[in-house]
Amino acid sequence: QVQLVESGGGLVQAGGSLRLSCAASGRTFSNYYMGWFRQAPGKERKAVAAISWSGGSTYYVDSVKGRFTISRDNAKNTVYLQMNSLKPEDTAVYYCAAGQWPTWDLDYEYDYWGQGTQVTVSS
Repeated sequence: QVQLVESGGGLVQAGGSLRLSCAASGRTFSNYYMGWFRQAPGKERKAVAAISWSGGSTYYVDSVKGRFTISRDNAKNTVYLQMNSLKPEDTAVYYCAAGQWPTWDLDYEYDYWGQGTQVTVSS
């Protein structure tokens, strides 16, 4: 089992920044790909970004490229999502997820999920 706890969400004005953190406990963190997903009200959950076991590979959905950065610190068992130039359409509940061999943007291939953190971007 892997337990994931997200933090860092909040209310921010358009153009602002937030950094989300996801702290993991349980099994060896470096054995897991880590992903960030988001779900806006009334919409399905979608992938935002993912990072490989060592951090050598990263993946982003087109809408956040150049604005968001995913990173991880395996010594701290934590994955981060730095979000800059936020837009109202980034408003959603953000979830982190862990999987050993996922296709980065397929939520059903991740094994463990956090409880989510709300990000609200005002215009």
